[in-house]
Parts: sequence; structure tokens; C-alpha cells
Amino acid sequence: MEAKFVKSSVSIEQCPPANKPEYAFIGRSNVGKSSLINALVNQKELAKTSQNPGKTQHINHFLVQNTWYLVDLPGYGYAKVSKKDRENWEKMIKTYLLKRENLLCTLALIDLRLPPQANDVEFLIWLGKNALPFVIVFTKADKLSQTQKEQQIQIYKTELLQYFEHFPRYFITSAEKKQGLDELKLFLYELNQNFRG
Repeated sequence: MEAKFVKSSVSIEQCPPANKPEYAFIGRSNVGKSSLINALVNQKELAKTSQNPGKTQHINHFLVQNTWYLVDLPGYGYAKVSKKDRENWEKMIKTYLLKRENLLCTLALIDLRLPPQANDVEFLIWLGKNALPFVIVFTKADKLSQTQKEQQIQIYKTELLQYFEHFPRYFITSAEKKQGLDELKLFLYELNQNFRG
């Protein structure tokens, strides 16, 4: 899949023109976001992966197949940055998610190996309260057996159904083993068909 880096922005005003469908990828630091993006477009180093959480600090736009944007947003949660920097990121991310008119869906990445984390749950609730379309993309699924995966999904259902009427649509993926990527691509392709620029 052809994909190229377009630009890094620190505000919504700096983002490319809002004339193509756009999907935002976001998750806690070290959730495997860059790895998933690279696996999705089948390029090894499109998004920069790092052992140091907090590597992505801007709104990064990648143009895919010359027809849609994939957006890599800064991770939330653990990152070795000042409180002020974290607050600035949060403001930048929330403004972008609320005001970017060509954003069709936010893909909230969650490490399937972990129990529900407070900041993941809070973020999903925030998306829900603001009526922003989103799906959950569980990552690192290759590290679990089928039984463990099912158990983890059940734990997340129990947790999120306290706040949501229905369990949000979700995908189970592994960047390493390329699991779940075809389903995710098909989902994005279908949304692209509905875009009216």
C-alpha cells in the first residue's frame, strides 16, 4: 500500500487541507501504534518506532494511496515529559479530534495483554460523550492464546458496558504477525466510500 509522510503539525490550523477522509490513531505510550501503522501500509519505517515512550509529539499526517490520510497522534499516559508539555499535547489532541471536519473515525489502540487502564477508559468515555466516531483496536494479540484473548475481551466488555449502551466495535490485531490487518483495511476502505469532501 503506497503511503508517504506529508507533514507534522502542532495545531489543527497547520494540518493539510481537510479534503480527504482521515483516520486518527491514538493510544497509550508504547501501545504499538507506530508498529501497527507500519504494518497496515506494509512499510517498515513510515512511522518512527521507539523504545522511549512519548516519541510522537505532533499531529503526523501520512497520505495513503493518494486518497486518504492516516494520522499518528501523540500517545497519552506515560511519557518522560513535563506536566506542562503533557497538558499542551492533550489540548492539541482534543482540539484536533473535536474540530477536524474530515476526521471520519478515531482508532483507539489498547494493549490486549493489560487489564483496562484508567486513562484508556477515560479517553473512550470522552470520545463517547463528545459523540466522536471511534473503534477500539486491540494490539499485541499474538502474545496471548485464544482463550486468554477471549478472557481479556470479556474483561473489557464488563468494564466498558458500565459506561456504554453497546460494546464499541473492535478489532484484534498483531503488527508482528499481521493479524487483523485485512479486516481493519476493509473497514477503512468502506468508510472512504462514504466520504463527501
